[in-house]
This record gives sequence, C-alpha cells and structure tokens, in this order.
Amino acid sequence: MKKIFISLTLTLLCSLAVAQNVQVHYDFGRGLYKELDARPTITTTVEMFRPDNYGSTFFFVDMDYNSGMSGAYWEIARELCFWKDSKWNWLSVHVEYNGGCSVGAGSFNDSWLGGLTYSGHSQDFSKTWSLSAMYKCIPGTRNNKGKLDVHNFQLTGVWGIEFGKGWFSHSGFVDFWREHRAWQNTEYIFLSEIQFWVNLNKMESMKNSNLSVGTEVEISNNFVDKGFYAIPTLAAKWTF
Repeated sequence: MKKIFISLTLTLLCSLAVAQNVQVHYDFGRGLYKELDARPTITTTVEMFRPDNYGSTFFFVDMDYNSGMSGAYWEIARELCFWKDSKWNWLSVHVEYNGGCSVGAGSFNDSWLGGLTYSGHSQDFSKTWSLSAMYKCIPGTRNNKGKLDVHNFQLTGVWGIEFGKGWFSHSGFVDFWREHRAWQNTEYIFLSEIQFWVNLNKMESMKNSNLSVGTEVEISNNFVDKGFYAIPTLAAKWTF
C-alpha cells in the first residue's frame, strides 16, 4: 500500500506541472448522512484538458483526506480525431483508464473504456458539450454467483458553460454504467457531479487573480452506497 501511495503522489506531482486548474473541496457528506461517517472531509482535484491536432487529452486526479491522505483516484481519457477538417469532425474515438486506491480497500475501480464520442461547442466556445458511449472492462468483477462479470458499458455526458460576461462558470458530467456490486446487490450505477463557480478575477481589486469560489454537488445512485445520495461541497479553484 505504501508503494501505491508513493506512486500516486508522484503522479500528482507530475500532473501539477501540466495542470489546468487545482481545486479544494470541503465535503458535507458526513454531516448529511450518518452512514457516511468514514467519508473524507477534504478532497483536492487536479484537472487538465488540452486539445491538439489529433483530438484532445483530459485527466483529473482526486486526493482524499481525513486525518491524513486516505485515498486517491484518477481518470485519463484521450479523444482521437484524425479527421478534424472533414464534416465528421464532431465524432471521435474515445479511450480511457480509471483507477484508484484507499487505506481501507486497497486498489479499486480499475477499468478500461473504449467507444465513440459526439462533441460540440458554441461559436465563441462559451458552451461545450460531449456524449460518449463506451464498452467498459472492469477486471476482477464478479456477480452474485461468484462468476467473473467484467464486460460492461458506460454512457457519459460532459458540459461546460461560461455566462454573466465571464463572472460565472457552470460545468459537470453525468455517468451511467453497469458494474455488478455483489456486496450491495446492485448492478447499475448513476453518478453526476455538478459545479458552479464565481470567478473573482472579474472584480477590479482581484483582476490579476485566477481564484474562483463555488460548490460541487455529487448526485448518485448505488455509488457511495446502495441508494440515492446528494452531497454538496464548499470549494475553491485556482486556474492556471
């Protein structure tokens, strides 16, 4: 486990070198749900999105903290589009890896995804969106009968909106996927994280600052535990 955390810490340090933004979230899950008393109170997130001539790359790294670091999770996704100058430039090939670990569970959520993505944007890029349909392989997953059940699917929607003359940002994603969780007796999972930010650099006194403050609401079913949860955070973000 120590080697895993060292590796993830090095990954985080490397990702900071190319980060687009860094976020700090105070999570209210413990206070809202008694059964989530072990849920981390603080999460830091490092994100990067970078388009290029052949598509785009996106990743984020979440680090969770209680009295110390209690877990880490990351996703990295690549959109491949070698036909950007054609009428099919709205379509790309999507490949992705997800994985993480925690003090209590060790390594978890390792999965490999591949599929197609439809994406678009407004003329001034103030609004962006994408929809992906993917095959999802989760090695080691077993059903209630103990048989391997690694072949699954995932649907993902992502959006971003800038409005109010740049004062406000709204972004988020929606995931729906199949994953047999024998310990919960569940098979389908829904997860959405919705963010709202106030960009303080629009204030004359903070025009040289890249600080934003806001919130994220995690809405899920059969994700953190069996059943429905809605968990808000209080957050700050620095954009590079």
